[in-house]
Order: sequence, then structure tokens, then C-alpha cells
Amino acid sequence: MATSKNKSVNRMSPREKMINLMYIVLTAMLALNVSSDVLNGFSQVEDGLTRSNRTITARNQSLYAQLQAFNEKNPEKGKVWLDKATQVVGETDKLFNYIDSLKLEMVRLADGPDGDVNNIRNRDNLDASSEVMLTATGGKGKLLRTRIDQYRQFVTSFLEDSEKRKNLETALSTKPPKLANHDISKHTWEETMFENMPCIAAVTLLTKLQNDVRYAEGEVLNQMLTNVDLGDLRVNLVNAFVVPESRIVMRGTKYKAQIVLAAIDTTQRPTVYVNGGRLANANGIYEVGTGKAGKYDYSGWIEVLGRDGTPTRREFKSSYTVIDPLATISATMMNVLYAGINNPISIAVPGVPQGSISATMTNGTLTKSGEGWIARPAKVGAECVISVTAEMDGQRTNVGSTTFRVRKLPDPMPFISYKDANGNPNRYKGGKPGITKALLLAAGGLDAAIDDEILNIDYKVLSFECSFVDAMGDYHPEASNSSQFTERQKDRIKRLQHGKQFFITNVKATGPDGITRTIAPIQVIIN
Repeated sequence: MATSKNKSVNRMSPREKMINLMYIVLTAMLALNVSSDVLNGFSQVEDGLTRSNRTITARNQSLYAQLQAFNEKNPEKGKVWLDKATQVVGETDKLFNYIDSLKLEMVRLADGPDGDVNNIRNRDNLDASSEVMLTATGGKGKLLRTRIDQYRQFVTSFLEDSEKRKNLETALSTKPPKLANHDISKHTWEETMFENMPCIAAVTLLTKLQNDVRYAEGEVLNQMLTNVDLGDLRVNLVNAFVVPESRIVMRGTKYKAQIVLAAIDTTQRPTVYVNGGRLANANGIYEVGTGKAGKYDYSGWIEVLGRDGTPTRREFKSSYTVIDPLATISATMMNVLYAGINNPISIAVPGVPQGSISATMTNGTLTKSGEGWIARPAKVGAECVISVTAEMDGQRTNVGSTTFRVRKLPDPMPFISYKDANGNPNRYKGGKPGITKALLLAAGGLDAAIDDEILNIDYKVLSFECSFVDAMGDYHPEASNSSQFTERQKDRIKRLQHGKQFFITNVKATGPDGITRTIAPIQVIIN
């Protein structure tokens, strides 16, 4: 709270030290914004996706091995497809490993150089994903989006089936989300994915993206196996596959998956049974509601008639995970709300545009302001609860709430405003090295404000006293009933010699909360 001289920083009053300590504690309390239950849920989803990635990777390796085996038996026919498959595997591994490096960078930023993606300690860290993916120094989200776009164009070029091509384009889409009025969101894909996202959530989203990349690789490899026309060799390699539109769904939305038999005869449709019942549609679309969060397993079989009319049956099993919608609610300034002022609030629901989000608040008012919100609490000492709903699949869903404590504004600090030799505005807050009489008299009076780099609020000085000490050591107070020096105060100041001092005390000021406060005095040294 001092001037730019280093030695004055070490002379903070006990009250100033207490205020600084309070802000350190409040900053630490930011970690309480995201509940541990939600963080644990993301950890469980991350574990499930990681296992799924291993399974899909193993399946893809098997498909590639089949292409290699065919090439050894028939290089004239198989080499062209093996070469293309090698290209696909190489590009997929590059993108997969790049996403791995982004996850590691986020975790090490959150946990330190020894951070482990498989054991994230600071799972609720809200800065790591933004610093790596969105900031000017990191900004790797835009690069990731570009690489995904290039990969999507690359892999879809190998698919002849327009439906499969469309599915891959949807799975690897990086288009900004559409708002409720069908306009395109102003947020980029990377901002929607990683802005204000807890570290564990960002890592989970990246793992889901790796899952989609492996899924795309498998679709292309499977297409290439079909193209080589293995004939009778394929009889022993027929497998059932589950192709979901998404592997993570929010409660209240629908889980949808297509269940197919690899390399089937396109002139006939297989019959699909799930959990003992036959699917009603001929396209193998399995659709089920999601009313409760958790992991759900399902299984069944596919029947297809052979050339001799004998049915061939292949069993399958899969699972999907339903997660509760997550709303991120954070105070822009700090983890408390202050009564009497506008508190900027950021509210976001991953995957939901701002136009589809609504919010209410107890103990005060909450209004929309541009891309953010303004909270204005009413009563000090009571709690404010901000509740958020979002429109998903045409229905409004409660996606979470957060409780904030309400405090009154801290006391401001008085200061004398002046301009330096270069005409730049400055503030003299008392003590050494002092201020010249010319600058002091030109300033005309006293100001007050909270300017601690977190809050920046001006106060109006109502009155103050200047206490002067004469040669006999007696104090002579001179009062001002405004923020300006009186003529008597100015006359006293003019008579002070270099090195002399006086005190400005009994400073009364009022702020936007309407409370009149008596704030700290300052020592004025004539330089």
C-alpha cells in the first residue's frame, strides 16, 4: 500500500498486513467453487474413457495386423491398402500423442513438474486449462483445433460411405456451438471446451477426444479391410461393433449408438437383439433415455444369414456413462460477494450456449450483462445461492447451484492525488519520501479508494482534520468539512519547512454501499 520505493513496502501497518493475509486466504478458497462429488465423477469418467481407449487401440491394432497378414499372402492386392492404413495409423498416433502432451502440460501446470495425468492432485484447478489452451503465451487450443480439422479431412477422404463420412465429421467437429436462436456462438470451439474448466474436466474432455480419434482410425481401417475383399478368410474374423454418437452424455439427454456387424453383405440387413429384445428399426440404432447419472452396461447379439441360409450369430457388449450436467459459477473478483456494489459473475455450462442458460439468486439480484452476469447482494452476513438451469433437448434442466458468502466492503485508504514531472497521475499515501508543498497545494484536497488489484472502488471524502505540531510540541488541529483543504490548512502547509510533517486524521468517507466510515490516518512529510 506504499509508493514505488522498495523500502516503504516493508513498513506496512499491522492492519495492512491483516488485509493482505485476508486476500491470500480468499484466493485459496477459490478451490471450493467445484464440489468434490463432481470432481470425483470426472475422475471416474476419465478412468472409463482411458480403459475404452485401450480397448479401441487394441481393436485397431488387430485390424492393422489383419491387413499386414493379407499383404504377406497377397502383396499385389494388399500393399496399396496396407500403405494407406500405415498413413492413417501414423497420423492418428501423432494427433493422439499431441493430445497426451497437452494433458501432461495442464497437469504439470496444476500440480508442478512431478504432475501425473493418472493421479491429479489439484483436480479443481481452474487456471491450467485456460493457460495452456487459451492464453497468448499458451494458446494451443487453436493449434489443436487446426490439427483436428486437418485430421478429419484426411481420414474422411478414405471413406466411400457418405453416412460413415458424416458420422466421422460430426464426431470430430470443431464448429462453434449454435445458440437457442440458431445463431452461431461467438465463442470458439476451444473457448467452449477449456475456458474456466477444472483441470480434471479438461483432461477428461481431451481423453474423450482421443477416444473419438481412435474411433475414426478404426472406421477407416475397417473400411480398408472391406476393400481388400478377403472372401472366405473373413469368415473367422466377423465381429460385432458398437458405434455410439457420444460416449459421455448428460442426465436428461439421450444416449444413441449404432450396432453393426463388420463387413456384412450390404444387400441384406442383420437382425439386432439388445438385452434380449429385438431392435424395432432395421438400421441397428439403439436409443435409450438417461434419467440418472452412472455407468450402464448392455449386451446382445447380431444375426445375419449366410449364403446357404444358415444364421450366423455374433455377440457384443458395451457400456455408456451418464454424467450430471456441470455448471461453473465463479465470482470474477474473488470467492465472496460484496454488498452494495455490482459483483461480476461468470456462469458457464459445458456444451450449452450462453443463450440457453438462466440463473437466479437469493438475498439479492442477478442480472445478465453482455457475456457475463452482475450479482448485487442485499444483506451482509447472509448467504447468496446462485442456481443455474439450462435448456437441453428442448427441456429446461437444473444444472447446479453455488453458495457465496456476503461481506461488506473493506475500508478504503486515503491518499493525495497529484501529477508527477511528466504529467502522469500518481497517489501519495503518506510516509517517506514525502511530497513537495507545491504538489500538495496543487492537489487541493484528499481522496480515498480501495485499490488493491482485486477491488478498485472510489470513495468520497466527507471531512478530515490536519494536525500540525508547533515548535513547542503542541498539536493544532484544523478541520475541513469537505474533501478539500481549507484556507487555514493551506496557510499552515505553506509555513512548513523541508522535512517537517503533519497528520491527516479523523477522515470520514462514504462508498457505493452508502456506509460512512472513519478510515486510517496518513502521515504527510514535506519533501
